[in-house]
Amino acid sequence: MPLTKEEQIRRVAEEIKDGYYVNLGIGMPTLVANYISPDMDIILQSENGLLGLGPFPASGTEDADLINAGKQTVTALAGASYFSSADSFGMIRGGHIDLTILGAMEVSQEGDLANWMIPGKMVKGMGGAMDLVGGAKRVVVVMEHTSKEGSSKLLKKCSLPLTGVKCVHMVVTELGVFELQGGKLVLTERAEDVSVVDIRSKTDAEFLVSNMLKTVKV
Repeated sequence: MPLTKEEQIRRVAEEIKDGYYVNLGIGMPTLVANYISPDMDIILQSENGLLGLGPFPASGTEDADLINAGKQTVTALAGASYFSSADSFGMIRGGHIDLTILGAMEVSQEGDLANWMIPGKMVKGMGGAMDLVGGAKRVVVVMEHTSKEGSSKLLKKCSLPLTGVKCVHMVVTELGVFELQGGKLVLTERAEDVSVVDIRSKTDAEFLVSNMLKTVKV
């Protein structure tokens, strides 16, 4: 069976290591905050100037003045700090973010990322994604494998305006986990009961299959 969204998020959360400074993109990535092990010392950073985000607030406890870059209400851990957006982007551009987890509209087989606009549709702006893919040490994408129309979002070449070129290190979809290794897209894990043949039939991108292919464990 394909992974549920919760299982995708749990798998992505495994990429966070103790001591990391992590930025979570808008959409599915923000949910990762709820699945970080309490035994790890992790600092979550938001582009709007917050260092030390906690999990999402319980219903009825929201503080409308405490939001992340996507304008979602969040919590702040003890010791959290608040500062200007300029300082926040200084952290990102200065290479101080160990990992960013982003959503995507398209990812190419070479690791190009398109996640900020569809031509002809109104957008608020590119946000911090372009800075994050250039400044973060590692970029992990979590997304649906296909569009609503059923077309692959893992492509030989992105058709939408790019956020970054050859910047993605890992992609997690409901069908499996892909890693960029030596400039090649490699399937390293597959969802249980989903075959490589199934994955190839739904994927436009060319990819290799790891000799150590595993089943996703979440």
